[in-house]
Amino acid sequence: MPTPKQYHPVLVTLHWLIAALIIIMLVMGFTQLGSTPNDEAKIQILSLHMPIGITILTLTIVRLFVRFFTKKPAPATAGNPLLDKVGVAVHVLLYIAALGMGISGLGISALAGLPAIVFERTGSLPADFAAFPPAIGHGFLSFVLSGLVLMHIGAALYHQFIRKDNLLARMWFGKDQ
Repeated sequence: MPTPKQYHPVLVTLHWLIAALIIIMLVMGFTQLGSTPNDEAKIQILSLHMPIGITILTLTIVRLFVRFFTKKPAPATAGNPLLDKVGVAVHVLLYIAALGMGISGLGISALAGLPAIVFERTGSLPADFAAFPPAIGHGFLSFVLSGLVLMHIGAALYHQFIRKDNLLARMWFGKDQ
């Protein structure tokens, strides 16, 4: 069977769904969670943030499995061997950062007793989330993931508008070209 020109539709769906959720979560984390006092408003934000985070973690794991068991297009080239290596590294690091964010988020949740506080309304939020070691990783990874997402978007735009190689079509729906 020939090498496909596009990714499997399940991978395409997962890519765009995870991308949208990650962007929503990063915006939510940077604009709301950090600046909101530990009151009912923060509990409301966490009641969205936590299940979306678990969803991203689960979908990322599913995406990794689907990726390993489906045929993929030939590796993309940026016209420069160094940029090709950077592209591979960014993709690997995107997976690692997304998984790390989810795992550290679960760690914060477990150590701070957040499921009972947020979903059962028992207890109060901790005074300082930074007191929980996974929070340090979660915060650091939020910046790493933001940078990786920007690099990924920049590379996609470079391919589409500078190289004009229609690379975005590989990660979109439609008939394999």
